Amino acid sequence: MRAKKPALVITFSTAAEAMKMEKFCLARSLPGRLIPTPQEITAGCGLAWKAPEDALALLTQAMADGEIHWEDARVLSI
Repeated sequence: MRAKKPALVITFSTAAEAMKMEKFCLARSLPGRLIPTPQEITAGCGLAWKAPEDALALLTQAMADGEIHWEDARVLSI
């Protein structure tokens, strides 16, 4: 079994916004990847962005620049 490590998890209210985040981040080589929303979070569309825990400021600015609407961002051990 894989050891759990802290990671930043950003949730979205729609799958379209989650996919917009993926496209935006891949085009700009920003950290992270799209994952199913962890069980610890009951909100969201079922998709979330997982990134290093120290990437919050970088990704918050990127989402503002890309007009990407997100729901919540928190560090979880996943």
